[in-house]
Amino acid sequence: MTVEQLYQKDIKSLPVAEQLELISLISRKLSRQSEPKEKKQRSLLELEGLGSEIWEGIDAQKYVDDLRDEWNQRL
Repeated sequence: MTVEQLYQKDIKSLPVAEQLELISLISRKLSRQSEPKEKKQRSLLELEGLGSEIWEGIDAQKYVDDLRDEWNQRL
């Protein structure tokens, strides 16, 4: 039996309140099935090296010194 046949035979004739109850029941069941069984713990260390290409060729100490100079000029 197809879903359409099931709907026509058994569901279409139900009162609206019962159809909504059926939708709610199916929705809850599907949402429980789609939830991940176990959430994987993530580590901040997974981000190590991300975006490192942005800093290629930049002297870290000079960059920090320039920022400090900029902050001092604002004071």
